[in-house]
Amino acid sequence: MTEAYVAIEGGAVLTGRSRAPGTARGELVFTTAYTGYEESLTDPSYAQQVLTFSYPLIGNYGVRDERFESSHVQPTAVLARELTDDVAEWLTEAGVPALDRLDTRDVVTELREEGAMKCGIAAGPDATPEDAREELEQCAGMSEHEDIGAEVSVSEPVRHEGGDCEIALVDCGAKGSITSSLLERGASVTVLPYDVTPEDVREVNPDLLFLSNGPGDPANFEAARELVDAFVGDLPIAGICLGQQVVARALGGSTEKMAFGHRGVNQPVRDLDSDRVVMTTQNHGYAVTEPGELDVTQINVNDDTPEGLESDELGVLTRQYHPEANPGPHDSLDFFDEVLELAETKRVAPTAD
Repeated sequence: MTEAYVAIEGGAVLTGRSRAPGTARGELVFTTAYTGYEESLTDPSYAQQVLTFSYPLIGNYGVRDERFESSHVQPTAVLARELTDDVAEWLTEAGVPALDRLDTRDVVTELREEGAMKCGIAAGPDATPEDAREELEQCAGMSEHEDIGAEVSVSEPVRHEGGDCEIALVDCGAKGSITSSLLERGASVTVLPYDVTPEDVREVNPDLLFLSNGPGDPANFEAARELVDAFVGDLPIAGICLGQQVVARALGGSTEKMAFGHRGVNQPVRDLDSDRVVMTTQNHGYAVTEPGELDVTQINVNDDTPEGLESDELGVLTRQYHPEANPGPHDSLDFFDEVLELAETKRVAPTAD
């Protein structure tokens, strides 16, 4: 067995089996998802993170690229109790280091008790614990990745023809299923770079501005915040995950880094109006602490963090979780219907400053 090593903040070095060689560093996080490993591994919100799967066997239904949420594997490295050969080969081809034969129960327990932490990875026939420690020493915190949007966003606008409703989707690390969810409902979608200007958005002449999910600290997405400033009250605005956080900050709210975040497919969310609880897919390490000018309409059952923010007056609708829900559950897909209704009923041409 070729050994591999994980050096973690605090001094511990874990030993596992190398399944894909290489060195890497990033914030060590975990997901509780028991399916959807292809979707998780291609989710841009995992950029600059080392992803640990709490479910023991990853890869038992193969690898199919039609399930991918982006064009490539996004975490810097992958940890698991056991990876199948299919997944190991995929990660090797992608150049993403991977380890298994770890006690991931211990890893997850440590993260739940101590919070997400930096780590360094070294895997392969020549790997040493010192290599992993060197990676750890060079590891930056998530908030230090000030231009992480450039790593995950399109560089030029991408047009998807659909129906008459025009959506401008700001790509801060968008999952592909967000675009497909809008297209399936008869919208046309123009995917725009994360640092797009208000003038660029006006050229699209959208019926709604949509801020996507993405990795890292919402405070580092200043251009997206400026879009909210420019269009709020004149153009309906929606957001998912990081998008909710950016919108809240733009409207007088605040955000903070969570201890270990919400990542998985079993996060319960309660709607405050209907008192209905739905299960949701989530992947975020930051959360809204104060909603500013928005109303909190949904909360996480486990820790009361805001999961939905709205303002009828301003025409704003956001969700912290992922309503597109690939691979599931599908309890919250009606969010996209609400977004299209918002675009249709409040269709207003954006105005110049």
